Order: sequence, then C-alpha cells, then structure tokens
Amino acid sequence: MQKIEETIWDVVVIGGGSSGMMTAGVASSLGKKVLILEKNEELGRKLLITGGGRCNVTNNEPDVRKFLSKYKDSDKYLFSSFSQFSVKDTLEFFNSRGMETKVEALGRVFPVSNSAKSVWETLLSSIKKNNVTVASNCLVISLEKDGDKITSVTIKDNRASQSSGHMTIKAKSFVVSTGGKSHPETGSTGDGFKWLKDLGHTVTEPKASLVPISIKNTNGTNSLKKLQGVSIEEVKITVLQNDIKQEVKRGKILFTHFGLSGPTILNLSSEVGELLKYGEVFISLDITPQLDPGQLNEKLQEIFKENSNKKIKNCLDSLMPNAVVPMVIELSKIDAEKATNSVTREERLKLVETIKSIKIEVDSLLGEDKAIITSGGVSIDEIDFKTMSSKLYPNLFLTGDILNIDRPSGGYSLQLCWTTGFVAGINT
Repeated sequence: MQKIEETIWDVVVIGGGSSGMMTAGVASSLGKKVLILEKNEELGRKLLITGGGRCNVTNNEPDVRKFLSKYKDSDKYLFSSFSQFSVKDTLEFFNSRGMETKVEALGRVFPVSNSAKSVWETLLSSIKKNNVTVASNCLVISLEKDGDKITSVTIKDNRASQSSGHMTIKAKSFVVSTGGKSHPETGSTGDGFKWLKDLGHTVTEPKASLVPISIKNTNGTNSLKKLQGVSIEEVKITVLQNDIKQEVKRGKILFTHFGLSGPTILNLSSEVGELLKYGEVFISLDITPQLDPGQLNEKLQEIFKENSNKKIKNCLDSLMPNAVVPMVIELSKIDAEKATNSVTREERLKLVETIKSIKIEVDSLLGEDKAIITSGGVSIDEIDFKTMSSKLYPNLFLTGDILNIDRPSGGYSLQLCWTTGFVAGINT
C-alpha cells in the first residue's frame, strides 16, 4: 500500500468499483480533496468482467418512472436520486467523454467497442483528471464514530513505522461503495455490511439474486447439455411447481454446461430460488412462442410438404437454431433419419407438443461466485435518497450494491451505481 498523506480529507471513498469511481470523480470535480481506499491491486475489477466483459452500461428507457418500475417496491425511494441523474445523464456522461454507446435488444446499452475496458477507462480518466488519490491493496478494518458523526476509518498498515499495524484516516465525509457479495474473487466479499451493522444500520443478509440455474440430470438432460453455448433469442419460459404455473417470462436464454442462463433466466432466478424452498421446480421452454399449437402444426405440415423427400433432421432450422433440432427430435422420440413424408400425424403432434413445452427439472441456483448481483444489504429506510446519506450519520454516504434494492438484469444494476454514485458525489 502506498503512503497516504496525513491530512483531513474532504471525502474518503471506501471501494473503487463502479459507484465508488463515479462518486470520487464527481466529488473531485467540485474541488474536493478525495481519497479512494481499494482492497485490490487496481480499481473496478468487477466492472471489467460485467456483461461477459462487454459491460451493459444502462438500459435505454428515458422515462424515469417507467425505468424505476423495474426496481419493484424501491421505485418510490429512488425517484429523487434519478431526478438528479437519469439514464439520459449517464449516456451524456460517457458519450461526452468520447465513449460511444449502442442500443441492443431489450434496450440494453453497451459501449460501441464491446469492451468493459472502455467504461473503466472513462471512469479512470475522470478521477485522474481531478487528482483523486488512490490507495490500492488497502484493507479497511472499521469506521469510527463520535455521536452521529463518522470521524475516521481504520485500515491495516504493515509498514514497520506503525507498531500497532493500524492507521487512522480522518475526513469530513465518508462513502461506503463496497458492493454486495457477487463474484467474491473481485473483492466483493461483503465487508461493508459488517462495518455498517456495527454502526447500527439494519442489514439484510445478502444472497445470490441474478444467477444462472443448474438443472437435474433427468430424461432429456443430456441432449440439453450438448447445447452448451447455444442461445435462442425468443423463448417463452414458464416456471412450474406442483404442475401449477408460478411465473412466465419471454426473452433470450442461453444453454450452458450446467443448465440455463441468459437475461430472462437471470431475472427469474430469485423466484425460482424461493420456490425451491418448498419443493420441486420445473421450467418449461416454448421455443416458438409466436405460434400457438394449431399454427405450429400447420407450419410443420407446410415444411414437410415443401421438403417431402428430406430427412426430418434437416427441415426444422426455420423454426429454431440448427443446433437445437437434434434435441427436439430426440425428445419427440422420432427417428431423425426419417423422411418428412413418412412422419405420422401422431409423430407430428408429438413434435408440436415438444417444441411448445420442453420440460426441465431445476436442481439449484448457482452460488454467489456466479451471481450477477446479490440481493440484500442496508435497509433503504435508513437512507436519504436526495443525498445518499445515512439517516443515522449525516456525513456517511452509501452507494450501489451495498443497498437492499432488487433489480433485474439489463443495465439496471449499473445505472443504480451511476445514479447513487453521482448523487453522493455532489453531496459529500
């Protein structure tokens, strides 16, 4: 850890991730003397891997109220923050600094470079421009208080001159931006929750939220696992328990070596995790949601008529990705080598049934190491969202994933970081 100037800082930001870098850049642009304490060798390690390394910066929904509806019951808390820094402001922030963006399916915004490093470099440039001091490899132990004021942060210091092994850093304002517990290999190990509990804040224990789903090794599963890396853009996904429909969503899915992932699966994972507490859970995939069973039957008849001498395995790629065809035929129990003009009515109807409902038994959710985000965190009733300050300690500010706010995938988590980071930055 590099030497830290012994002074009273204007702002100390604990955690140099997405929201911490945003906070530091904004605060320093207002002339404040800012120090970032980062436990890793470099800032923004999790940011660099988000979105598969592409970084889903935000979601292109300019209407603040519509955007906030995605945060469920937290929307009424967030309106004052998002009125100060919205999606429009985020795009302006990055675009004006030379980082071009593009909009993809479901409104997801990515850098044109398709690289999270572009986002990282933009934030890094922002803090360097305003002379933010960064102390890396810095392990924070606790926050110290005097009444309703945070006075200092204690860090581990292995320098020989410090006999206690600890160092105290004083500041006027403190920001906790340490994130949740997803991807602990990036440093997100939930450290901030302990400090804030010790200070009297209410903390809901974090658990994996947006997370891929592992499936059981049951009939047909081997066919599914051969599809590793294959995605389908439009699928109707139905979650079942005791043969009763629990949740339905449409969107993209990705087949993996362990089961299912992709934006729609991630957004269903918290509901699936809750249902698993009460028994077996199944997921039914309809891979032609644009056609009802009757329309699909007619479509198959057309396809078979147009390709009457072809094998069935070579005729279904207009309905689904070619890689998915062998699995569908196998689950339908039809001979893949059979000519389409030899397929019986019963076989065709079985094929319709399979395409409209590929039933898979869920084994479990993957753990925090695979989660995009974790749910849980500091109670939002204890936060003033006009400033992002703690209601218990007015000079303590909390940003990003440290807060107990559920959000879907699709850019909503990072937008929360940009907004809360900006608001904290201008109010510290």
